[in-house]
Amino acid sequence: YHRVLQSVFQLRTHAEEPLPSSIMSYMLPHLHSGWAVDQAILTEEKRVVVLRFGTDGNKTCMQTDEVLYSIAEDIKNYAVIYLVDVNEVPDFNDMYELYDPCTVMFFFRNKHIMIDLGTGNNNKVNWHINSRQEYIDIIETVYRGARKGRGLVVSPKDYSTKYRY
Repeated sequence: YHRVLQSVFQLRTHAEEPLPSSIMSYMLPHLHSGWAVDQAILTEEKRVVVLRFGTDGNKTCMQTDEVLYSIAEDIKNYAVIYLVDVNEVPDFNDMYELYDPCTVMFFFRNKHIMIDLGTGNNNKVNWHINSRQEYIDIIETVYRGARKGRGLVVSPKDYSTKYRY
């Protein structure tokens, strides 16, 4: 095991060569059963539970995992991130309409927190957001709203297509 870690994290000879994105999936905790997902949502009392549904090998999920891993330390006081493989844990696919390659959802005190992103689908983020700061802002907004008892919060940024040219 230690040899594998050493080979993954050995110093690179080329400074511009980053770690492969697929490694980020393994740096974040995975939930391997429906029961584990339920327990994560039920037992966390003080922080937002951020669930990334998808598969570790999907390109969009790898990019999202990279961003989530990069912010995990910054948001640890008010949010916790878990990854759920939709093939390994299909229990929630129909319930949460998990048909996209990668989906991020938010829960607080056993309640699904919806977020108005301007897209019409307030249940989840189902596209890749490339910016660390945008994810931090979204999760912080969810946390602040959920602590006040709101089940629907408004995103700090409008992601509707009317602003994309």
